[in-house]
Amino acid sequence: MSIEEVWLLVLAASLLAGILSGIPVMLVISGVPLAIAFIASWFGAFDTSYLMAYPQRIFGIMNNSLLTAVPMFILMGILLEKSRIAERMLVNIGKLLGGSRSMLAISVLFVSTLIAASTGIIGATIVMLGMISLPSLLNAGISRRASSGLICAAGTLGQIIPPSIVLIFLGDQISNAYIEAQREVGNFAPDPVTVSDLFAGALLPGLILVGLYGIYMVVLISFSGKKADSQPVATQTISETDTAPLISSLLWETLPTVILILTVLGSILMGVATATEAAVIGVAGTLLLTAANQPGTAKAFRQLMFATGVVAFIIVMMKAAGYTKIDYSSGQLALTLPSVVTMMLVLLLLAGTVLAIIQLLTSQVLMDALGGTVRITAMIFGIIMAASMLSLVFRGFDGDETVSRLLTSLPGGQWGMLAATMLVIFALGFILEFVEIVFIVIPVVGPVLLQSDFHPVWFAILIALNLQTSFLTPPFGFALFYFRSVAPKSITTRDIYISIIPFVIIQIITIGIVATFPALATWLPQLMFG
Repeated sequence: MSIEEVWLLVLAASLLAGILSGIPVMLVISGVPLAIAFIASWFGAFDTSYLMAYPQRIFGIMNNSLLTAVPMFILMGILLEKSRIAERMLVNIGKLLGGSRSMLAISVLFVSTLIAASTGIIGATIVMLGMISLPSLLNAGISRRASSGLICAAGTLGQIIPPSIVLIFLGDQISNAYIEAQREVGNFAPDPVTVSDLFAGALLPGLILVGLYGIYMVVLISFSGKKADSQPVATQTISETDTAPLISSLLWETLPTVILILTVLGSILMGVATATEAAVIGVAGTLLLTAANQPGTAKAFRQLMFATGVVAFIIVMMKAAGYTKIDYSSGQLALTLPSVVTMMLVLLLLAGTVLAIIQLLTSQVLMDALGGTVRITAMIFGIIMAASMLSLVFRGFDGDETVSRLLTSLPGGQWGMLAATMLVIFALGFILEFVEIVFIVIPVVGPVLLQSDFHPVWFAILIALNLQTSFLTPPFGFALFYFRSVAPKSITTRDIYISIIPFVIIQIITIGIVATFPALATWLPQLMFG
């Protein structure tokens, strides 16, 4: 064993001790490597000139236009939480379904999928599901563990169903790793891997995961008896005359969310906008939704906000079809009927958005959302910068070469390397957040694995599915923490930990399905982007 490998073991042990000590992870993964680097330099085992590259790395992170989408999607999530659309959808669905246990579980998955396709934030989703749907699930006779597991798992769907912050970070790191890997094998002009590719690639696996969750819940409920003290979901009897208003209300709450999803995802998948540009579109649409759903909002104002959202959708569809006659990248304009109509629609969109902003500023909602966005974004980027220090010190100890030798010596060739990587990521998910895993693991193993014939998009989707389990696995699974904060005392922490086991197994099964059939992740990107 070389002296560099000894110091790598010291670094790994020190990191593990620091993380388990309860010190904030951001401080651990930046401070521990720095301390180990200086200590090793006293023994002549580390060249401190490596650290001179750190400022340039930070500049590269801050100058990365792709990461600009992160605060935009975070702002979308916070604003959607404040619009309370998902809460009303769950309440109305619960009233309509009465005591149907299977359909109630499916409705939780349906609403969670809509929220996941609107934003990638899990905290607000799980808290909302726990407060609104948990009493209904328990009263309908669904067990505490099944209800808890469903809510925790459904709340994490935003990490795999696009648009997802996980996919944005993976897109950035996989792209860099793929370019480095292809250069190593002599390909100096590889096809780029974009976040749009990952968004398209994650769509089918994400829906498969939702389907497997639904099948499991239906089978579980069908074979489990209904509790003797269970009550109907609704608190009052819904007559036929009351059903029509409920359905109408549900449609009016669901339709704007669906339009928002189609506008954001459609603009990406049809090549109208990059992920960053689509995030800005999503923020504008979410401003309209949130303004329209503030308490005391006049019906006319709500209709105006809805009409403005439709205008945004029409503009995206016109751009996708090439009818705008406006080159948005260079500002060139051909004065034709389509371009004049487009300009008028853009002016209407701007006017509606300004009115929404004024409404949200008046009610203090926008300032609160911006404050929350700044806090969450600062935490995420702090972790990214800390991970950059760890990666730099790791390479200073020739860690990348050590990992490359270790992976290539494993039995099973490229599949053995892939299996080992997935096991490491799964294990790290017990103690680290997805951001740290992405920015620590991918730069190390990605260039090695992607020198083989693995498709980079397929590889990224497998990792995304694996990373989703990190939100469910104790002791640091954030979904468990969020649910514990709203769960009643009758549901113990042990119940919560046991409840997620079947859903983690389902996620592992989904990883196996996608690994066996790579076309599930590569077909749609190939169809959409060639």
